Amino acid sequence: VQLQACGGGLVQAGGSLRLSCAASGRTFMNFHGGWFRQAPGKEREFVAAMSRSAYGDTTRYADSVKGRFSIPRDNAKNTLYLQMNSLKPEGTAVYYCAVTQIVWSYADDARRYTNWGQGTLVTVSS
Repeated sequence: VQLQACGGGLVQAGGSLRLSCAASGRTFMNFHGGWFRQAPGKEREFVAAMSRSAYGDTTRYADSVKGRFSIPRDNAKNTLYLQMNSLKPEGTAVYYCAVTQIVWSYADDARRYTNWGQGTLVTVSS
């Protein structure tokens, strides 16, 4: 499966942004889909994930984004989104989407993901 991420940009603190990750070659519903981010000088970190449909579309979020971010999926468009609200300056990073078919318990582990999008830059100004 090939992934194409887009939607990044510059936004003021407190604002919102929606990232998109379009999949081609395979159906998104058959994968666990995740979003990760990497800030300058830091390691890549987990943001959010949605399980494949057979697992009931379960979601998981990093504590730092709970209540502010959501990860909807549009099956008709074969696209996974990351809706980001109440953005904070520490949210400045390159955001990546990825997919995996490993067990859901490892969904927050970037090492378990097999296919990655190219990343999209989000800059949150204070």
